[in-house]
Amino acid sequence: MKYLISIIGILIVLGLAYIVSNNRKDIKFKYIGIMIVLQILLTLLLLNTKVGYFIIRAIAIVFEKLLEYAAEGISFVFGGIANEGQAPFFLTVLLPIVFISVLIGILQHFRILPFIMRGIGYLLSKVNGMGQLESYNAVASAMVGQSEVFITVKNQLGKLPPHRLYTLCASAMSTVSMSIVGSYMTMIKPEYVVTALVLNLFGGFIIASIINPYRVDPEEDILPVEEKEEKQTFFEMLGEYIMDGFKVAIVVAAMLIGFVALIGFINGTFDQIFGVTFQHVLGYIFAPVAFIMGIPWSEAVSAGGIMATKLVTNEFVAMVSLTDIADTFSERTLGILSVFLVSFANFSSIGIIAGAVKGLDERQGNTVARFGLKLLYGATLVSILSGLIVGLII
Repeated sequence: MKYLISIIGILIVLGLAYIVSNNRKDIKFKYIGIMIVLQILLTLLLLNTKVGYFIIRAIAIVFEKLLEYAAEGISFVFGGIANEGQAPFFLTVLLPIVFISVLIGILQHFRILPFIMRGIGYLLSKVNGMGQLESYNAVASAMVGQSEVFITVKNQLGKLPPHRLYTLCASAMSTVSMSIVGSYMTMIKPEYVVTALVLNLFGGFIIASIINPYRVDPEEDILPVEEKEEKQTFFEMLGEYIMDGFKVAIVVAAMLIGFVALIGFINGTFDQIFGVTFQHVLGYIFAPVAFIMGIPWSEAVSAGGIMATKLVTNEFVAMVSLTDIADTFSERTLGILSVFLVSFANFSSIGIIAGAVKGLDERQGNTVARFGLKLLYGATLVSILSGLIVGLII
């Protein structure tokens, strides 16, 4: 029965993308089929085989060690600020972003990261039927972040038509930055984080190629990547990436303070007036979506509330909510929800992406703002599709 529900759910998601398609005659169903099969096979590999276990365990160990090294720097500055046995969210989850940001900067400085991004992007372009620029952008978004990625294609931005710009922005919203993956792993299981990264990469292309299909002429399929006009010294680069990582940690902390407090206020107000919390109301609205994703109806309302929280706030707030009630869910529900949460698909991302593009090209930034809701719609379908694939396997 669960397989039937998951298959129906996948067809519904593809149908929801199809009904808003702007050019149905150019949809490349062959590539969509290939990518869905790849999603299923890779999920099977990662979650149901010994090879997948060792891959995920190796990745988890790497991030565990990185977090340990990050803790040394954090302890040096903030040691003693917390009571013994306590683990403040800002210190243990957010501040490690600073150290991981530095490592990304080092890989960028020595041209290792651009080489990896170009290579994977080239291979992706062979299975997704899209251009090299789109494929590179998807990989780069997962490596350097949803706003920073547009700097690497700055010279191309002004020349891109709206349909290609949509695909670039959809990839940025569907993936997550490598600098915060370690933070996610402190709240949800590493196997679901890694699986979500892989699924979202392909899912972004699946949904974008239905909502926004087009063909790229070979002469337009070029991949110039922007480099800094004046090469930084190694220590200049370190300073820049340290500050960038710290800014991300502070911004996320500020958003969490505001959103968690606001959700608490709205929940309290709803409870006083209606006798039910706002998240519970949202849970009923999103419960059918959770059910279609393969979550039992007995858990669908609670799961729907977490899904809605992620959409209207961000994934960190939703993950905090999930950890509070994780013991009330089955392992399968936890897997589906965890994978759903690992993406930037929320309302605030519209402003982040539009602002990042506008900072480089004002006209194109306005274009992004105009299709912002359609962008969020597509990215949310990507998250649902990823959850469905996991529900099909576990």
